[in-house]
Amino acid sequence: MPVRSKGLRSKTRHLLLKDPSKRGVLPPNRVLAQFPVGSSVAIKMEPSQLKGMTHKRFQGLTGKVAGKQGDAFVIDVLHGNMAKTLVVRAEHLIAITQ
Repeated sequence: MPVRSKGLRSKTRHLLLKDPSKRGVLPPNRVLAQFPVGSSVAIKMEPSQLKGMTHKRFQGLTGKVAGKQGDAFVIDVLHGNMAKTLVVRAEHLIAITQ
């Protein structure tokens, strides 16, 4: 009997499903977005881009930008009561306006 794969995107059939009208190439402003340090961002994984994607457990969480690491951003989030630090690329983040 083969062993089931337990990769990074396992059990994400509906979590990473995109609307058919939103499929295709991303707009450049989503990929080139800049977030200042201290701003609030929401993690919304972009299924068509694998680089800089977080684990599925962080989908939908909000956090603060702590800095930059190469092309990616360092995000501080609370997962339960534990503080986590994530390195996420811009296409998987959405700015939260307040």
